Amino acid sequence: MDWATISAEFSSATFWVSVVEVIWVNILLSGDNAVVIALACRALPPRERLWGMVIGAGFASVLLIVFTSLVSVLMRLPYLRLLGSLALFWIAVNLLAPQRHDGEDTPEAVEDLWRAVRIVVVADIIMSLDNVIAVAAVAKGHYVLLMIGLAVSIPIVIAGSAIILALLERFPILVWGGAGVLGWVAGDIFVSDPFVLGFFSAFDPFHVEIAAQTMSAILVIGGGLIWRWRSCPAPNEA
Repeated sequence: MDWATISAEFSSATFWVSVVEVIWVNILLSGDNAVVIALACRALPPRERLWGMVIGAGFASVLLIVFTSLVSVLMRLPYLRLLGSLALFWIAVNLLAPQRHDGEDTPEAVEDLWRAVRIVVVADIIMSLDNVIAVAAVAKGHYVLLMIGLAVSIPIVIAGSAIILALLERFPILVWGGAGVLGWVAGDIFVSDPFVLGFFSAFDPFHVEIAAQTMSAILVIGGGLIWRWRSCPAPNEA
């Protein structure tokens, strides 16, 4: 593609309309991504918290672009969604575990930063399987358009994460609600796997979906409660 073609595209109103469509679709589908970013970064010191949100969202968006060309094939593979849902379920339970609060710029804080980034990237990849299809459908294989749209939407997703993070700090009980949302998403991914769909083919798909989402959310919260209960020191150890 020569510079004249690129210049013509950038001056086209249709191109910029498509960019806005990519941004809008990605924002609409990124609510659960903002939740996992906020949950993963909530125990970090302020500076590491900001870097965790920026790096995590940035890496996830880059991988979203890379996966666009592969996702149509990956989505049809049996067990992929099943394994992804189990991984997301574990992440959701893990985010309810007692969080450490290390000082600013300490080695422990840096280690926690990269742990948070790993959680954000893995969870975003799992939750973005469907997002990729919708965003790719709007971009129509145009990678420049895709990159511009995602680059613009990253700050918006980070801003949403910051708002959710502020709410979590003010109302800690919302942490359980956020983990429940991730559990609900894990259940939705689980029941959309081709193997699971075939296994429950004799049942009403809507009822199977609701049951899987509800059960997964309940199990995440229950797993978090058990984890915290087992982590609490006994009275004679306090």
